[in-house]
Amino acid sequence: MLYQATCVAIDGRAVLIEGPPGSGKTSLALALIDRGARLVGDDGVLLELHEDGRAWASPAPRIRGKIEIRNVGIAEIEPVNAPLALILGLDVSAPRFVETAPSREILGVDIPVLAFSPLGPVGALRAEYALRLHGLD
Repeated sequence: MLYQATCVAIDGRAVLIEGPPGSGKTSLALALIDRGARLVGDDGVLLELHEDGRAWASPAPRIRGKIEIRNVGIAEIEPVNAPLALILGLDVSAPRFVETAPSREILGVDIPVLAFSPLGPVGALRAEYALRLHGLD
């Protein structure tokens, strides 16, 4: 299924970044890529259930390896595939503390979902910790 989101892989686990246009999805993805994450897809990824029982994210064929950098243009970055581990829903009014992340069923798999504020200079670092604390292994 084609899923409207930006996605990066951190240590081999995919993080979907959701939000309306202009909310900071690509900016957060670029900050994570700068810290060592790998691009899966920008503004659209394929999600498929694999035989291992996990939902996997892979690049959408038409935009494979392309990422739109606002005010700059389209850049090409070699993409990867990865099992889906976490969904970050960008929301500037996200709660400050989260004890347990709710989940959303995608392709029969419960994926943790966090409301996540992209604001501040350490958003990428916070996203990495969100994956460590709440993401699927």
